[in-house]
Amino acid sequence: MRFIIMHKTNDQWEAGAVPSQALIARVGKLIGELKKANALLGAEGLRSSSQGVRLKFSEGRRTIINGPFKGEHELPSGFSILRLDSMDEAIAWASRQAQSLGDVEMDIRPVTEPWDIGLAAKPEQLTTRRFMILRKATSVSEADAPLSPEGQAEMARLIDEAERTGVHVASATMRPSAKRRRYQNSREGVSITDGPFTESKELIAGYVMVAAESLEEAERWALQYIDVVDADEVDLREVESMR
Repeated sequence: MRFIIMHKTNDQWEAGAVPSQALIARVGKLIGELKKANALLGAEGLRSSSQGVRLKFSEGRRTIINGPFKGEHELPSGFSILRLDSMDEAIAWASRQAQSLGDVEMDIRPVTEPWDIGLAAKPEQLTTRRFMILRKATSVSEADAPLSPEGQAEMARLIDEAERTGVHVASATMRPSAKRRRYQNSREGVSITDGPFTESKELIAGYVMVAAESLEEAERWALQYIDVVDADEVDLREVESMR
């Protein structure tokens, strides 16, 4: 089974803070443990929402809202990470996805690169960067209803095109929130709540994707993760598919 562990942002990261060396070291150690256990499937952080855009598609019309964002409807259903030349190109890819998804809301934010936080110099010849296109949950996705055959075929065709043209980095679709747990940090410790959840108003700051035999095994990683990144809130979701 595959699971995604997502931690939520806060005012510090939204203000563009750079992670401390101690935090970087803790995350690096956890990533090393995941690799040693053959459990790591992916891990990324996201830039602040001030660098992103929000797209709302309704009845064939698109609305583009520039960041920063306040948390509204932040329950995700899946994402794509693409390596592209610009935000405009990311918006174009997201708009093509929406044609197969129908009425949907998406956030696009740059993925954190090593040079964004001072871990390495940016390669001189690199002109692209990675963008996450995060799809928000709908009543249809929360009901675990599949896309129409035409919609599934179009999404598969878009992913194939992204892979063929070298822009695809990763993509994942999550199971409904009934298949998840939420972990919240407090002075009394970490509280755990089972889904489903009617809302989620906290923006995602980053994630790790893990392979685990069960939700309980994935939870052990989630509890380590919330401690390592010192997050206020972490969600654990089952991943339905990924590429």
